[in-house]
This record gives sequence, structure tokens and C-alpha cells, in this order.
Amino acid sequence: MRPLEEIIKDLPENIRLPIYEAFQVFKEDIIHKDLEEIKKEIKEVWEVIRELTEAQKRTEERVEKLAIRVEELAEAQKRTEKRVEELAEAQKRTEERIEELTEAQKRTEERVEKLAIRVEELAEAQKRTEEELKKLIEEHSKTREQLGGLSHAFGYVLEDRAIKSLPKIFEKYYGIQIIGELKREYIEIDGEYVEVNIYGKAKKNDKEYILIGEAKSRVSKKIIDEFLMKCEKISKESIKVLVSYIFPPEIKKYAEEKQIILISSYQLEL
Repeated sequence: MRPLEEIIKDLPENIRLPIYEAFQVFKEDIIHKDLEEIKKEIKEVWEVIRELTEAQKRTEERVEKLAIRVEELAEAQKRTEKRVEELAEAQKRTEERIEELTEAQKRTEERVEKLAIRVEELAEAQKRTEEELKKLIEEHSKTREQLGGLSHAFGYVLEDRAIKSLPKIFEKYYGIQIIGELKREYIEIDGEYVEVNIYGKAKKNDKEYILIGEAKSRVSKKIIDEFLMKCEKISKESIKVLVSYIFPPEIKKYAEEKQIILISSYQLEL
């Protein structure tokens, strides 16, 4: 059997001293006890030593686990600190971005304010333009009325000259004799009165016709077509004449194809 001192030396350092001190006390005490008691006490001492050894083993295992856990927590702390640092950098970038957006928003608001002022100026300009346009429309309307009046005046002049001059022109150049007098007239057609600038009766080759004429400052194909429709309503067979200041070549050709006599203003007596 190994000496107790060697056994104590093999024990963990943190319990070695208490065991040794207990053993010294035990040595002093055994001198006064009998062998059975000594054996019993030795057994109890060994039981205590065994329990302390087991407890120490469990403590060391727990300490080892705690050390591993502490290491894990240290790694987690390290990762957390790294994450916190990353978040701090992200926060810094976010704040910088917010500051940039704030500046951009400020510039946008300044621009919007300038645009609002410009829009208001344009609205005022538009209002003035509309007022000017309204005046121009009113003046244009008056001008058109005046031109219309002048057009009618010129038309009446042409009509008067044509009514006076056409009998001689027809007889001299077209072999047409005017019966009675030419005049302005309103002809009733289907319950409506139609104005005719030049109206009368004429004879050609011993046959009598209704003579229908109009005096226009300008003649277009549309005017010719409307004139033909009027003539058709008044008489299916008539002598048709248009008096104007000038007849462009295409108008002259179109009218002659429709068998309309064209009289220029210079042919009329003043």
C-alpha cells in the first residue's frame, strides 16, 4: 500500500493542503484510539477524499465547459462588435445619404419655387395673351363685317354695271337678245325665296330662256357648283352668266365646261 503522503501529493493542489492538515490532526488523534476506530476513521477519510476527488473532477469538467462557453461568447462578442462596427459604418453612410437627399430636396424645392413663380408669370402672360386675342378676334370680326360690307358694295357695283352692260354684250358677242330688263330678284322655290343677282328673260335662235347671273369679286369651283345648283332649282334650261374681276385659267376652263358665260369686269361700262 502506497504511503498516504504520496497519495496526498497526487491530489489536486487546491485540496492537497486541507487533506494534509486533516491527516496531521488524524495522526495525532490515532495515538489515543484503538485499531478498529482507526480503521473506521481511515475509511471515512478515504470516503471524504474520494468524494472530494469526484467533486474536483466535476468542477474541472464544469470549468472546462465554462472555458469553452467563455471562448464561444468571446467569439460571439467579437462578431457582435464587428457587426456593430459595420452597422455604425452603414449608419454613417445612411446619414451622409440623408444629408445629400436633404440638400437635393432643398435644391428641388428652390427650383419648384422658381418654377411656380415662372408658371404664375406665364399664367399672367397667357391671360394677357387671351385678352389680346379676344380683342383681335373682335377686331377681326369687325374687319370681316367691314370687308363683307365692302364685298357687298363691290358686288352691287358689279351687279349694277352688269345689269346695265349685259344686253349690249350679249347681243354683240353671243347673239343673245334680252327681253325686257335685267334686274335683281328673289325667286320662290319650294316655299323659300332665293336671291338672284341678275335675272331676266332672253332669246337665242328664236328660243326663249331664263337668264340667271351672279356677280362675284372672286370665283371658285365651289361658287360655280353652288351657282349651278341654284340655276337647276330655278330652271332646268337657262342661260347662265358669271361676272367677276378675273377668272384664273382653271376656273375659266371649269366654268366653260359647265356652259357658263364668263364676263370680266373690264368689259362692263363704267
